[in-house]
Amino acid sequence: MGDRDAPGRTVLNINEAPMQPYDMEGPVQEGMFYNPLTYNRDGDENGCYLIRMEAGTETIAHVHQGNEDYIIIDGELIESDGTILKKGDFVHYDKGTRHNSRTETGCLLLGFDWGKS
Repeated sequence: MGDRDAPGRTVLNINEAPMQPYDMEGPVQEGMFYNPLTYNRDGDENGCYLIRMEAGTETIAHVHQGNEDYIIIDGELIESDGTILKKGDFVHYDKGTRHNSRTETGCLLLGFDWGKS
């Protein structure tokens, strides 16, 4: 078997990914964690990230500066309009949309922000 990380390729198991306190909307939010994967906070703020939310947590309402896509990997997420998203659900938000999300059970999602430039 070859090297999992090879020139131009990085491999990370999402079940073992190190997480850090979540602060993508500004302040650190208790009970929420993320791994920026390819998300570039020091540049164009585009890229892919993991977010883990513990039961009972909620994001800060925010307006998207670009497009946002995400897929629920585990748990449930409740959108600000009451829509309940479950494992396997894919969501797309257009640039300029506003929302926040919360979870009663906990949630793991894979997100991708793009089109911010």
